[in-house]
Amino acid sequence: MTFLDIRAIRKDYGPITAVSDVTLAIREGEFMTFLGPSGSGKSTTLYILAGFEDPTKGDILLNGTTLLSTPSHKRNIGMVFQRYTLFPHLTVGENVAFPLRIRRLPQAEISARVRAALALVRLDGFEDRKPAAMSGGQQQRVALARALIYRPPILLMDEPLSALDKQLREEIQFEIRRIHQETGVTILYVTHDQEEALRLSDRIAVFNKGKIEQIGSGADLYAAPATRFVAGFIGDSNFIDAEIVSAAGGRAVVALPGGATLADVPLHGGAGKGQAALMLRPERIDLVPPGGAALTGTVGDLTFLGNNTQVFVDLPGAARLSVRVPFGHRGLEGLAPGSPVGLAFNPSSAHAFAS
Repeated sequence: MTFLDIRAIRKDYGPITAVSDVTLAIREGEFMTFLGPSGSGKSTTLYILAGFEDPTKGDILLNGTTLLSTPSHKRNIGMVFQRYTLFPHLTVGENVAFPLRIRRLPQAEISARVRAALALVRLDGFEDRKPAAMSGGQQQRVALARALIYRPPILLMDEPLSALDKQLREEIQFEIRRIHQETGVTILYVTHDQEEALRLSDRIAVFNKGKIEQIGSGADLYAAPATRFVAGFIGDSNFIDAEIVSAAGGRAVVALPGGATLADVPLHGGAGKGQAALMLRPERIDLVPPGGAALTGTVGDLTFLGNNTQVFVDLPGAARLSVRVPFGHRGLEGLAPGSPVGLAFNPSSAHAFAS
């Protein structure tokens, strides 16, 4: 039996459909991230799970039993929001203890659990501080401790780190991953930040226009995107216009601008001839002498980024491709804006998306 089963959830707001046919099976103890741009339906799906919104259609089952007839405050689901939602007049210890006090647990048990929850988020000794005397990262840890203190089987997190700066965000990401590993709680996490999703998740559900476009591990989504949207949203991507010459078995022969052809290119969304967008990852392209390369162009710009250099190559017809070359690679020798250069790549690492 699936631990958490989301079945064909739909949510309409009048004529606007925010979520359409979202179906997802989640394993117990899994870290599942809902990733997508603003307005893609990921937070609405989370709020339906929490009981803050009612679906127009569909069902949600926990261990085979529907949740829809259970009000939000009785679902025993933890929630962490973007805003810390701490009570400013209460101390850290009182904030964390609040869910247990409304459940009328004995004071001795409340005190023990508060100490354990604060130790889990590495805030030992902070019980008597007020939220205003803490940093944003510390306040978010308090919110996390409060959400976990009553030991919910599921923890929902809606953009919890988006208000933090990059360094602090990465620090708390590491802590969230550690806490997940230590507690085994099932986490559903909403973000628009692909790097955050890749760093944290066991699996990622990519949302677009109210639907899930693809579900998989970060490596699966990066290496084998099923749609052009996923290819463009996960990782850095180049797209160039191409033409499908022939196709069979999910592979295609593709004609590139300039006349060169590539065989054995993974094909998505088409079964025959026609126009396509060819996707190339910047780190899968090699810079080579221009003679005989699949694509040739002119170096437009070079940007040193520390462990790699981003080289922009202008192709005939105004297309500009990004190539990432590791630090110290000999392919950078002698390159400068205006230099002619060839681009080589393995056809199986490219992806063709039929128009």
